[in-house]
Amino acid sequence: MKIIAIGFFVAIILLGGAIIIIGGKDEPKTEIAQAAGNVSIVDGKQVVSITARGGYSPRVTTAKSGLPTIIKMDTIGTYDCSSALVVPSLGYRKNLPPSGETLIDVPPQKPGTVLQGLCSMGMYNFKIRFN
Repeated sequence: MKIIAIGFFVAIILLGGAIIIIGGKDEPKTEIAQAAGNVSIVDGKQVVSITARGGYSPRVTTAKSGLPTIIKMDTIGTYDCSSALVVPSLGYRKNLPPSGETLIDVPPQKPGTVLQGLCSMGMYNFKIRFN
């Protein structure tokens, strides 16, 4: 009887943990919601802020075309493959520091351009759409 009670208790804890992990991801329903608030204009340059940790956030950003742009990659205790960043169209490949800020210069882009960044394994990615 004691073994059954312990097994039942462990099953409840595991099930509760799974529900928290799966249900705890508060992902927005639209790409517009994902991009809200991570683009700013500073000294005539557009700054797109992206966090790298367990993937990239936000995954999709809409930015203005025709402006010099800086991608600001923020890492906070990042030790997974999202710290190995590749931006193929810029010829950019770098290991980001575990914690800190890395700035990537992007020349002005034409309307309709989609700039993609991904981890070196291709598991995680982000896109910046220039309109």
